[in-house]
Amino acid sequence: MSDPKAPRAPARVLRFTLSRWRADAGRIALLTCLVLLATLADVLVPVATGRLVDAVAGPPAESAREAAATLLAVVALIAAGIAFRALSYFVIVDVTLDQMSGVLRGGFARVQRLPADWHADTFAGSTVRRITRGGWALDLLNDTLLLALLPAFAALIGTTITLALFQPWLGLAALAGSALFVATNVALSVRWIAPANSLANAQDSRVSGAISDAIGCNAVVKAHAAETREEARLAMVVDKWHRRTRRTWMRGTRMFVIQDLQLLALRGCVLGATVWLWARGQATPGEVAFVFFAFGTLQGYLRSIGQDIRNLQRSVNEMEELVALDDVPTERDAPRPGVPAPAISSGAGASLRFRQVAYGYPGAAVPLFEGLDVAIPAGQRVGLVGRSGSGKTTFVKLVQRLHDVTGGAIELAGRDIADMPLGELRRLLAVVPQEPVLFHRTLAENIAYARPGAGMDAVREAAARAGAAGFIDALPKGYQTMVGERGIKLSGGERQRVAIARAFLSDAPVLIMDEATSALDSESEAQVAAASARLMAGRTTLVIAHRLSTVAGLDRLLVFDRGRIVEDGTHAELLARPGGAYRALYERQTSALAA
Repeated sequence: MSDPKAPRAPARVLRFTLSRWRADAGRIALLTCLVLLATLADVLVPVATGRLVDAVAGPPAESAREAAATLLAVVALIAAGIAFRALSYFVIVDVTLDQMSGVLRGGFARVQRLPADWHADTFAGSTVRRITRGGWALDLLNDTLLLALLPAFAALIGTTITLALFQPWLGLAALAGSALFVATNVALSVRWIAPANSLANAQDSRVSGAISDAIGCNAVVKAHAAETREEARLAMVVDKWHRRTRRTWMRGTRMFVIQDLQLLALRGCVLGATVWLWARGQATPGEVAFVFFAFGTLQGYLRSIGQDIRNLQRSVNEMEELVALDDVPTERDAPRPGVPAPAISSGAGASLRFRQVAYGYPGAAVPLFEGLDVAIPAGQRVGLVGRSGSGKTTFVKLVQRLHDVTGGAIELAGRDIADMPLGELRRLLAVVPQEPVLFHRTLAENIAYARPGAGMDAVREAAARAGAAGFIDALPKGYQTMVGERGIKLSGGERQRVAIARAFLSDAPVLIMDEATSALDSESEAQVAAASARLMAGRTTLVIAHRLSTVAGLDRLLVFDRGRIVEDGTHAELLARPGGAYRALYERQTSALAA
């Protein structure tokens, strides 16, 4: 799996940007025309100004009309430059906002579809920063390329041409000096500043991740009075960001000095040569004025090019992490045209079948599952038991296709789930995790998340069946109560019942439960257990069991050990086996409770 934090070639970021331009070719073409017209006006102003000086230098009686006409031309050119430039600003506002919106939506959509393992290994705060910073970097990139570098290079070409028409060697000297200036700036930006800036950006993402991690675990921080410890931890991350960012900024400052020295040398050569021509009688005062104004325009654009190259380099660096998300493989959807989801009548459950399934974690020397074969009839309630790491959680993740099998097949209602679109497959599965995660939205929205568009009557019915209606109705805002980030404003038992209500509303034929009562007090446990029993009725159910007493009443128990199902039967059957794995687990738990 590629690391999205790794630096990527600037060419890739520019291709990413150009693809956005191609999708909006009409407005980009209009914007380019407006920018070039404004630049043309800027280039012609020194020419008209030089003629105005020559006209003013002559006898007033003979030159007044020419001076007035030339002055009018100068004013018209300046006004045209302002007008075209203003129009270009209006166009680019809408273009950039539309493209930024697309980048933010596209980045979010991409991250939504990345594998669960990627999310487990990545700070949420860093991911958010990567996407939002990439969107703003596109804004800077558009401004730099279309409003800064495009007119700058057009002005460079136009001014060089006008100088060459006056004195060919003067135009050649200006072109050579300008080319050297641009080449030096590009080399310094790419080879010297860009690597430092990439490191600074990577550390900036780590700062966001560290802050997000500590804030998200604030309850743990408070419980251990660890505020000072977390501040010290963040200080280490910020100090490294400080060092890397200072190095980048100092290199940029030194680059400013180099640019100024280059411009000073170029200006001295060009203007000195022009005065020398005037002293020899080979240039009129107007021509001298033209060269001074033309070079002033050229110098302004060259100074802008230096800053614009740095902005280009910075925006490319800041977009690298966003563009690099394309390197991370998304969840694999059906490789062939997806087969339709099986038609299953409500409350009928659906059969599950593992056929010689093999699976191993990436990088693991030995596969976890090899030749795993088990059939679960529709509507059967099955407990998955065994020691930690024995394969229970991986078993249900394979059913959800959070992992894909490396051999064999898993069938749902007789159909290979690898051939079913992920969306259709997961709509057939209801999941109640051990630690339910709720959105920082209303209770009604959290319950209705299982069935978009569900009305309040359906939400209330699901809450009642889950045993959640009582505590919800007692809240001041009832179903419109905001639950806090990850549901932190609710107790564990309340969150569990909201998750069960969500599962009721989904009405999926297959239910997956990571024992929902293991961390609750006795009263909450009884309420959640009763709701869970109602939810299991008529559904094919897989329950990951931590406390064996909670699954004793299920139809069947599968005992896992190191990726193998070593025992299969009811609680009574397995308990009756002398020396059996399940009996050993059960006796160990009951003796621990009795101690």
